[in-house]
Amino acid sequence: MEVFRLVREQFAQTLSGKGAAINGARWNSQGVEMIYTAINRSLAMAEVAVHFSIATMPKNYMMVTIDIPDDIEIKTLNSEHLPTNWNQFPHPTTTQKIGNLFITENTNCCLKVPSVVTQGDFNILINPQHEEFARVRIINIEQFPFDQRMIGI
Repeated sequence: MEVFRLVREQFAQTLSGKGAAINGARWNSQGVEMIYTAINRSLAMAEVAVHFSIATMPKNYMMVTIDIPDDIEIKTLNSEHLPTNWNQFPHPTTTQKIGNLFITENTNCCLKVPSVVTQGDFNILINPQHEEFARVRIINIEQFPFDQRMIGI
């Protein structure tokens, strides 16, 4: 399975959950390493774009294509299995507890969760501590300029 990650150029060459661990996010608490990816390029872009205003849309982003071998089992969580407030902003601690448990249980390398940004799409969370993580690899890195129409230029 190919998944996608839109990151600043200086972070494109390696797969690490260290960035997510700095502040925490919807699916992980501060200090818990997790790699956030999307099932398609447009969702990866949307997941980044929601964090910027039109004036601060970044110019140095790279689209990273990641291969997750087909025999790596991906655990799936659908919205009906999540707390009613799972998609609120700011994110609730209940979703962080779910993601933290995914990492600490270390049963699966990947967890498929619904996107808040694009209803009906999914993100794939990757556990960099799982033994199968060594088989997950970057297969392509390319510049990703945001379409100028998105930023009103």
